[in-house]
Amino acid sequence: MDDETRGELLAFLVVGQLLAYARSGEWLRTDHLIESCQIWVSSNGARCDWLERAKLVEASKRLADEAYALPFPRDEAGLLKLFNLDGGWFLDYRSAVVQEIYSLCSARLGHAGNH
Repeated sequence: MDDETRGELLAFLVVGQLLAYARSGEWLRTDHLIESCQIWVSSNGARCDWLERAKLVEASKRLADEAYALPFPRDEAGLLKLFNLDGGWFLDYRSAVVQEIYSLCSARLGHAGNH
């Protein structure tokens, strides 16, 4: 996967974390994150080996905490608006919140790649 695709997958996982937290008050378990990752990869025709998926899943746990500090909808209905549900569970990149979370994810991936 290229950097843009990794950023998109990470943003998807982070938004999924925020949605889970809004629903239950708890972050997603690792097995749910792995499943979400596999669904996203399959839905987007991406290729991602298990190690890269594991790194993105782990990064999503840290970034969800950071993203929680951003101004975004705190309720389930508001968070669902971050998705374009017409054709599946795809993030709506017209949303300023999604763009901000994607920027956070891309910056973190770029930072991680420089070490």
